[in-house]
Amino acid sequence: MTWRIVCDSSCDLAIAPIGDAVVDFDTVPLKIVVGDTEYVDDKDLDPLAMLQHMKSFKGASSSACPSPDEWARQFEQADRVIAIAMTSALSGTYNSAMVAKEMVLSQHPEKKIHVVDSCNTSGGLVLLCRKAKELIHQGLPFEEVTQQLDTYAKDAQLAFMLSHFSNLVKTGRMPKIVGALAQTLRIAAVCRRTPEGTIEIMNKCRGEAAGLKYLVEQMGKMKRMTPDLPVVITHCDNLKIALEARDQIAKAYGITDFTILTTRALTTFYAEEKGLLVAF
Repeated sequence: MTWRIVCDSSCDLAIAPIGDAVVDFDTVPLKIVVGDTEYVDDKDLDPLAMLQHMKSFKGASSSACPSPDEWARQFEQADRVIAIAMTSALSGTYNSAMVAKEMVLSQHPEKKIHVVDSCNTSGGLVLLCRKAKELIHQGLPFEEVTQQLDTYAKDAQLAFMLSHFSNLVKTGRMPKIVGALAQTLRIAAVCRRTPEGTIEIMNKCRGEAAGLKYLVEQMGKMKRMTPDLPVVITHCDNLKIALEARDQIAKAYGITDFTILTTRALTTFYAEEKGLLVAF
């Protein structure tokens, strides 16, 4: 039996770290539309170039989820498929994957396909991909893999800090005057993903340093922190704060298992310049 893990491109991960001789791995791209330009969130796209276009463009930009056909092409390539989608509370990506699942199973009923609504994004999906690979390598039956993965998804946490709000203003998610004031006062909004997969603002801090300190403190309240816990830190053109986050988390909780990644286009679209996301 062949295995395949498929994730949408909100997972800020390249192909190489997951795929191996036992498990194939790939992503299906979301799209970002800026004016008349459509950016496909694949390995060839430069997220920072897209971000510069967004900043110079006066109108609103938008994102679009992968089509069922794009998911289906991935599902057809293996006997056992684990699909991991960003939170259905904020995107149609999960529903698109579910439609693809029914399409493929109607033609290939012998296949087994499981779609995970991660209620998460970015590094949270990276953790789920790695967990899926670990369970598959244990030789577990498909049903046991999916059951354990669904349980793991409920416990995977995501905290993040935003320092720029222009895209939130342009898309109507934040009033213009509030966004301008937050930018002027150098506000860092510290947020988390809720169990339902929505966004909750935990605090508005004056400056990046104060925001990071608060974020690290809140991690211990969101989850039982143990030294063996894996942490994925994702940043948008902000390696300095990503390394500082790693050091503060290590000091606070004794954790040593860190992965630092740069945001792909979809996460860049929402986190914007200097955005920081911590999955654990």
